[in-house]
Amino acid sequence: MTGREDDVLARAAVAALTGQLALAPKPGLPDPRDLAARVTRRDHCGMRWSAKALTPGLAAMAAAARRTGEPSPRLRAELGAIGRCTEHSVGLAGGGHRGALWTLGLLVAAAALDPRARGAEVAATAKRIAAHPDRGAPRRPSRGSTVSAKYGAAGARGEARAGFPHVRRALDALAKARSAGAGEAEARLDALLTVMSTLQDTELLHTAGPLGLRHVQSGARGVLDAGGAATRAGAAALDALDADLHARAWSPRGSAGLLAGALFVDSLPPAPARAA
Repeated sequence: MTGREDDVLARAAVAALTGQLALAPKPGLPDPRDLAARVTRRDHCGMRWSAKALTPGLAAMAAAARRTGEPSPRLRAELGAIGRCTEHSVGLAGGGHRGALWTLGLLVAAAALDPRARGAEVAATAKRIAAHPDRGAPRRPSRGSTVSAKYGAAGARGEARAGFPHVRRALDALAKARSAGAGEAEARLDALLTVMSTLQDTELLHTAGPLGLRHVQSGARGVLDAGGAATRAGAAALDALDADLHARAWSPRGSAGLLAGALFVDSLPPAPARAA
């Protein structure tokens, strides 16, 4: 791979993130409708702007993977250092996307490490990277790790070390919805709901507790059981869930970041042919 290809991977990851932001209606999550509401306009615009600030860091992660050549402790440490610098840059640009940076950073590095990998293969390579501890990480526990320990949830770290099962589930949901004739936006919403229906989202556990998490998971399953976003009944159920979560101020942010990861993996072009 070349430096240009590292940049291409980074831009594809940011496009996946902004594509996730563009979906509507996303239950409890910012979407383009917020642009018409003065109270949230700055938040949503800022999230789109700050997403672009991820590009240099993600390109650096791809370059580190290409240079290292294997999912080693050295690569894991380098990705952690780049990630912390990128968090600082994103903070200057408006903040947000910490969970998406973790997911996209590992997947971008995995795609750079194994250019022929696609789909679940990318997630499997990311798992091998995440298996190593980040020895340079701050010793103070994060809110996510504290919530994970309290409730026994896998959290972002557990999701990565398991090979991103919810990214894989989202990829399967995208393929299923598309094959059933759903439009691209509806297929992506169904993928989001598929993640929401089973993910132990630490953000929801923090704000709503276990009962709130189960409420959100049940609501997401209800939309899918009604036929998904592409059907009249499913769309009505989605609107009801969206109104409910916004009223409660519950936000499934972990699901949004994992959907962005799935959209990135889904966007990778067909693998280059292997030499004979």
